[in-house]
Amino acid sequence: MSVVTELLNRSVAPIIKDATEFDLKLKAYDKYVLDNGVEVYAVNAGTQEVLSLELVFSAGNWFEQQNNVAAATNYLIKNGTKNKTAFQLNEHFDYYGSHLSRGCYNETANIVLHCIDRHFATHLPVIAEMITDAIYPQHELDIYKQNMQQRLTVNLKKCDFVAGRLIDEYVFGKDHPYGVYSNKEDYDALHQEQLQDYYRKYYTEGKCIIFAAGLLPANFEQELNKTIGQLPLNQKEIPTIIHPLTPAVEKKYRIANDPNGVQGAIRLAQPFPNRHHPDFQPIQVLNTLFGGFFGSRLMSNIREDKGYTYGIHSYILNHISTTAWMISTEAGRDVSEATITEIYNEMKDLREELVDEEELQLVKNYLIGTILGDLDGPFHIIGRWKNLILNGLDENYFYKSVNIIKTISAKELQELANKYLHPEKFYELVVV
Repeated sequence: MSVVTELLNRSVAPIIKDATEFDLKLKAYDKYVLDNGVEVYAVNAGTQEVLSLELVFSAGNWFEQQNNVAAATNYLIKNGTKNKTAFQLNEHFDYYGSHLSRGCYNETANIVLHCIDRHFATHLPVIAEMITDAIYPQHELDIYKQNMQQRLTVNLKKCDFVAGRLIDEYVFGKDHPYGVYSNKEDYDALHQEQLQDYYRKYYTEGKCIIFAAGLLPANFEQELNKTIGQLPLNQKEIPTIIHPLTPAVEKKYRIANDPNGVQGAIRLAQPFPNRHHPDFQPIQVLNTLFGGFFGSRLMSNIREDKGYTYGIHSYILNHISTTAWMISTEAGRDVSEATITEIYNEMKDLREELVDEEELQLVKNYLIGTILGDLDGPFHIIGRWKNLILNGLDENYFYKSVNIIKTISAKELQELANKYLHPEKFYELVVV
């Protein structure tokens, strides 16, 4: 048998294709429903013998009655059960070279396991024990309160940290879950019984959904059902809670946080609808052009041309209920006001002038290239699915987004700029 091999002619440059010419496909997930009704979304792919398992609970600060209870409950879930101390829990995962993390956000909180696939079943009973038998020892709570207060004291000296807290308060209101922030007194007010009660309602008897990815073992579904599937999850309705927005009336703020500070933290933000609004997807293209990547208008002008900052970015906040369009940077104290003037100048240009086709194609290629990167490997793919599912969306949203990026015109972007990019719509904050 002869084998014909076509040799590459290296004197001829390969054909260069725009990223927009690629036909993107989002790999489908497998879905299981455990005995207790917990839905499992899994992407079984990859070549390495590792997997991730993320249990997402409806347990974010959206549901708390007192500030910081949700975050403390999530953090301390790993700090002691009826049968294991915090040290023993950590030692268990460390022994197998696994990593167990947890995080608390606005609507959700999670427990995330990364491990070698053959150790997966060994970890499940320990995770189940954390969900049903965490005890929140008083001495662990005391350490947590002390550490968080010390961290807060340090962070409050940083102008960017203070700016991040205040701009959320201005846009959403201090009593809204998106605008609330921590004070020392909030940590003093935490009590063991509060955490135990929140834990019982939103973890032990809470609503859970699972996302898994990697090289999943053949008995993945059975092992998951033997442990997590037998917990009292998803048996009660999670209360529907509505938090009214209470945005600030005043739009412009200048805060003196450090009299000797040489740098100003600048935040501009306006409320923006969530992913279900028809403008949300096309605005991603306009935002990228404006300040969403290193070649953006804001970066080219304020960093490369004026030299006011090391970096400046604009982005849509990743909130589920409602969100905001944010511009963020740190600039020299003496050029902070000039930086804001240039931001508004770039808004004006986008309102009044059509973007040329070469720049628009660059942005489209960047966005499609970013999506290509996000589809590289099972962990990235399940992350994109998680984002869709938790926001009540399906794969059609993904393909619609790709199509909008490929087809949006300069005229449509100008119309969006004229609808949203007006200085009077933005809250404006400088913290020095």
